[in-house]
Amino acid sequence: MNPYEQLVAEAQGRPFAAIVGWPVEHSRSPALHGFWLRQQRIDGHYGRLPVEPKRAALEELVGFLKRTPNARGCNLTLPHKIEILPLLDRIAPVAKRIGAVNTVVKLPDGTLEGRNTDGFGFLEALKYNAPHWTAASGPVVVLGAGGAARAVVASLIDEGVPELRLVNRTRQSAVDLGVAFTPPDGRRIVVGSWHERSELLAGATLLVNTTSLGMKGQPALDIHLAPLPHQAAVYDIVYVPLETALLAAARARGNRCVDGLGMLLHQGRPGFEAWFGRKVDVSTEQRRVVAADLGA
Repeated sequence: MNPYEQLVAEAQGRPFAAIVGWPVEHSRSPALHGFWLRQQRIDGHYGRLPVEPKRAALEELVGFLKRTPNARGCNLTLPHKIEILPLLDRIAPVAKRIGAVNTVVKLPDGTLEGRNTDGFGFLEALKYNAPHWTAASGPVVVLGAGGAARAVVASLIDEGVPELRLVNRTRQSAVDLGVAFTPPDGRRIVVGSWHERSELLAGATLLVNTTSLGMKGQPALDIHLAPLPHQAAVYDIVYVPLETALLAAARARGNRCVDGLGMLLHQGRPGFEAWFGRKVDVSTEQRRVVAADLGA
C-alpha cells in the first residue's frame, strides 16, 4: 500500500487533510489537528503524507487532492513550501507576498488555493503570550532570513512596526529580505552584520529568533542579551526544545518570553476552519497534549 492508499484507508471515507513533507514523521500537526477534531466532535481525519522533493511527486500530490472527493487540502512543510507554488490554481495574496505556501485548500469548484498562515500564527502567539507588546512601541530585531523570517517580517510590517533590524549569518540574505519587504511609507529596515547582533538589541522592544540555532541537534545561538531592555519580549520560534537557551537566558533577566509552540498551534487554526468548517482556538489543554506529543 503506497502512502496515498494508506491515507485514504485511514480516512475511511471521512473528510481529511494531511501534513505533506520529506521527511514528515517528525511533524506534530496530526496531534494538533487531531485534538480539534475530537474537541469539535467532527468525523474527520488528519494524517501524514511523505512526498519526495521532486516536481513529478508534487504533481502527483496535486492530482490526488483534486480527484479524491473527501480530500480537503493539506499543510506543507519542508522542503515543499516554495516548490508547490507554480502547481496550484491560485495563490492567496499573503502567500504570494511571502513567496511560500504552508496551507493548501480545495475550494468548492475543485481548484486548489495556496495560503500562508505562518505570519498569522506568529502574531497570534505573540499577542497572547506578550500582551504588553505593541507594534508601535519601538524597533524589532529579527535573526534569520529564511522562509520563516519572510513570514515574520511581513506580519510585523503589516502590524505597523516602525523599525526592523534584520541580522543573518549570511548578510546578503538579510539584505535581500530587507529589499523585498521595505515598506513604501518610510519606515526603516536596518540590516546588520552577524557580529553586530548583540549591539542591535539596544532599544529594541522585541527580539525574534527565526534561525534553527538552539534547536535540538543544532548549535546554540550565541548572543549577549545585556543591551536588550528588560521590558522587551523575546520570541524563539524553535519548539524543540520548548525552553531554548535563548529563552532561559531571557527569562532569567526578566524578559517576557514566547516559545515556538504557540506559533505552531495558532498557524493551524485558519487551515482547520477551511477544511472542516469550524472556527477553533488554542487552549491550555491542547498545548499540553501537543507538548506531550513532542516529549516536552
